Amino acid sequence: MNCWEILGIDPTRDRAAIDQAYEQQKKFADGEDLDRLQQAYREASGEPAEAARPAVSRSRAEVSLSAQDQQVVREVAIQVRALLNDSRRAADEGIWRAILTEPPADQSHIRSAIAAELEPQIRPMAENGAFPVPVVAFLGDWFGWQELQDAQDAGLHSPEQQAPEQAHAAPEQTTREDSRPSDTSFWPAVVGWVVALAVLAAIFDSISGG
Repeated sequence: MNCWEILGIDPTRDRAAIDQAYEQQKKFADGEDLDRLQQAYREASGEPAEAARPAVSRSRAEVSLSAQDQQVVREVAIQVRALLNDSRRAADEGIWRAILTEPPADQSHIRSAIAAELEPQIRPMAENGAFPVPVVAFLGDWFGWQELQDAQDAGLHSPEQQAPEQAHAAPEQTTREDSRPSDTSFWPAVVGWVVALAVLAAIFDSISGG
């Protein structure tokens, strides 16, 4: 089989089409099939062997993943990529946590392989504000992306982040102060009633005496 047959496309110089074919085939390849797929990609794209595009394969080799572990990495990657297609679910930290922390994906060597697989796609999105704060914080912590975690912590304590909270606090305080009963308006009313009663009593006595 030539490189085009392995990639499953017709001969082309369109790099985007070659990349897409490679990514599609990579989801279902492992072991020798993955090696052949990488070689086919290099031949089709014209890249030399030392500049092979998939850094993920080298990461997997470094941690010596078993075939079962590699399958776990592929399944998690598929779930995450499917999650990215649903912006509402992708904004839910609980869903990310359910996918990434389910054993055996929580094991350190598998986690490292998952990070190598997903980092090129997820990290730029996290850095560019594609996810809400809780999701970014979880991803930075789980994947060990310390720079991302530090930036997130700095953002949470920045004046821009604190200002809205203070702005909301001011009206609440004003409302509480407005609702507080006024002590100064109470005693004049009492004195007025006492004086009125005294006047009425004097009038009544004078009428009775007459």
